[in-house]
Amino acid sequence: MFPLQVAMLPGEELPLRIFEPRYTALVTDCLATEDPAFGVVLIEAGREVGGGDIRSDVGALARIVEYADHGDGRYRLRCVMGERIRVLEWQPDNPYPRAAVEPWPDEVGGTVEVDAIRDVEDRMVALFERIAAARGTEVNGRDIVVGADASGDAGMWLYALTSRLPIGQADRYAVLAAPSASARLAALSDAVETLTAMVEFQLSAGE
Repeated sequence: MFPLQVAMLPGEELPLRIFEPRYTALVTDCLATEDPAFGVVLIEAGREVGGGDIRSDVGALARIVEYADHGDGRYRLRCVMGERIRVLEWQPDNPYPRAAVEPWPDEVGGTVEVDAIRDVEDRMVALFERIAAARGTEVNGRDIVVGADASGDAGMWLYALTSRLPIGQADRYAVLAAPSASARLAALSDAVETLTAMVEFQLSAGE
């Protein structure tokens, strides 16, 4: 397991520079397997270095797709986030953070209509263009969300849209930990609404 201060979402890329001995051991163990992957979870409080951190119980698998071994226990990795996982039990950090986990596919929920996702997407586009206009620049907000629906899966589409939105880790985690695609849509919609309100408040205060 690799606790981070970022809630990584399925489909995102994760570049890492490895130099701590325990994570060198983790990478070495992973690279010795046919499917070099490790779990990534959000650190909810504290810092991983030195211990005492509080780790979330929902994360995703990071698969190593490229790596460079620089010697002396130093690696540079390019990972792609895969399926969502749920931690069943944290185990002793020996020699690195470990846990028993299980895959957590989306649970059955309400129907997610394409139009509902497009509505959230349109609100994101309007927000990006509003921010650009306030800064005296022009941007095609549609360019920022283009391709998010490439997988053809509603759940992954929502993850992809979330990854394009400049929101805090708590909001990202809310999207990640939503049990179903319909709950994920609601979490993303709430995040867009909150961010839009914050931007409008800051702009009005500046005016």
